Amino acid sequence: MGILYLVATPIGNLEDMSPRAARILREAALIAAEDTRHTGSLLKHFEIQTPRTSYFEHNKIQKLDRILEALAKGDVALVSDAGTPAINDPGYELVQAALAAGFDVRPVPGPSAPISALTVSGLPTNSFLYLGYLPHKTSERRKSLGLVADQPYTLIFLETPHRILDSLADILSVLGDRRICVAREMTKLYEEYWRGPVSGAIEHFESKEPRGEFTLVIEGKQIEDRRRWTEEELLDSIKKELQAGNPAKQISSKLAESSGWGKREIYELVNRNKGV
Repeated sequence: MGILYLVATPIGNLEDMSPRAARILREAALIAAEDTRHTGSLLKHFEIQTPRTSYFEHNKIQKLDRILEALAKGDVALVSDAGTPAINDPGYELVQAALAAGFDVRPVPGPSAPISALTVSGLPTNSFLYLGYLPHKTSERRKSLGLVADQPYTLIFLETPHRILDSLADILSVLGDRRICVAREMTKLYEEYWRGPVSGAIEHFESKEPRGEFTLVIEGKQIEDRRRWTEEELLDSIKKELQAGNPAKQISSKLAESSGWGKREIYELVNRNKGV
């Protein structure tokens, strides 16, 4: 039985092709590509002559059986037009089918537009929410933005050049004038990274014709710093909790959420005030 490899390919600069990725593509029995012509140019550059078949949104059902049959005979490599497969393409459905059929599935890590933009955005990277392309219609786009307006995570979207200004306007309207990094044409000749408030991004891209593929990295909702309770306020609440018969651990966890005090500090105060 073969292995299904998800092979990441360059998002622009061909020097980002890893030696392992080139080897896997060369040794595989079949390459399943989102666009065989686009992938054909990549393979030609690296002198890879592996047979290929198309696998994209509109033929994914018809091609599943053929790819699974190929896996029964040897390794298959899945590639997208650029970056990491199964992100914004039907690759995850092929992964599900391969796993269900008992095949091994392995990644060949490499370029990824959302992660690349996030790392250079200057915005928090410890937690983020990737949501792919924004909806085409204004009403649906605003509805989608509204669903994540209160999320504290850094938000990542993809956008096309002919919708970028409309999307930025909706982002400003729904999310407010947050910090944003607009990444354009990453790793390519005219790559650009604009950082600043959303209103500034609108002014910047209104001044010239937007070109290339865009990745938007947007600041999550900032939670206002809570006022720390005074010790007297905290002690009053502790006494009420003790009178209600609640244990120290429960009290410290509950009051830490609203008081601005640490759980350990509250726990010590609870123990000191038992029986008082």
